[in-house]
Amino acid sequence: MLTTKQKAFLRSKAHHLDPIFQVGKGGVNENMITQIAEALEARELIKVSVLQNCGEDKHEVAENLAKGARAQLVQVIGSIIVLYKQSKENKKIELPR
Repeated sequence: MLTTKQKAFLRSKAHHLDPIFQVGKGGVNENMITQIAEALEARELIKVSVLQNCGEDKHEVAENLAKGARAQLVQVIGSIIVLYKQSKENKKIELPR
C-alpha cells in the first residue's frame, strides 16, 4: 500500500502526464488490462481517461483496472484515473519513505 506522502508525490509526478488510455462504452476488458499492465511496466505511472459514454462508474473502472493490472490506484480526479506500479526492469520513480 502507498502512504499518503507517496500518493502526494505520485500525484505531483502525474500532473504533467497526458492520459494514454480511454475507457469508453465497451468498459474494461482483458485486452485493455493487458495493455495497461504493459504500459505500467514501461512507464510506472500512467493516466487513464474515462469517457462520458462509459456505462460503469469511474470508481468501479479504477478498481477493476488496478486489480486487473496489479497496480496501485493513486487517485481518481474528475474523469481521470492515475495508476502506479513499480517496474521490475525499468525502475524510474524513487518513492519517498
